[in-house]
Amino acid sequence: MEIGILGSGRMGAAIGTIWAACGHRVTFSYARSPAKLERLAAGCGGNSDSVAGTVAACEVLLLAVHWSRIGDVLDQAGPLDGRIVLNCCVPLDTADRELVLGTTTSGAEELARRRPAARWVSCLNTVPSECFAPAFRARGSGPAPQVLTCADDSAAAGVAGALIRDLGFEPLAAGGLRGARFVEPFAMVTAELAYGQPGGAALTYRFSKLRG
Repeated sequence: MEIGILGSGRMGAAIGTIWAACGHRVTFSYARSPAKLERLAAGCGGNSDSVAGTVAACEVLLLAVHWSRIGDVLDQAGPLDGRIVLNCCVPLDTADRELVLGTTTSGAEELARRRPAARWVSCLNTVPSECFAPAFRARGSGPAPQVLTCADDSAAAGVAGALIRDLGFEPLAAGGLRGARFVEPFAMVTAELAYGQPGGAALTYRFSKLRG
């Protein structure tokens, strides 16, 4: 699958590198330094390109930028008509301390309003970047950790689910994009558990329903 990574920070780099290891053709874009994109691409056998070039070439996109950069990256990306876009952004302020949207709307819904012809799936935003490498190494060794997903497009959610499983996780559907109003605040909980408490940042979770 041709996958474009819009964002070269910790999330985009970690996820894109693993997808490349799974055999997907990955293109990295959007960084302050083109050299950074070239290093990421060279490190995993992928490509680097402009945002517009990446959108034109790739069937699936991962949006992985800080919320403050959303306007800029969308301007460069264009209308995104028909593209499946996995959004792992959390609508945080510039200090990364407070949500700037919720609970009467969400970052996921705002993105869908800005690009209504794109096929949005909100996912991968409730686990820290540090967990991707160990989760990938542990694939098949036990029950997979979960990631909450929200989507209004069931076919797009299916594509996202397959890519999530490639990473070593199991998608857990949490309703339509409206559900992101409650999932995005949960991301703040996982961030506190990962970065604010001892034991390291490679935090995962798995929900279970008890019966009997």
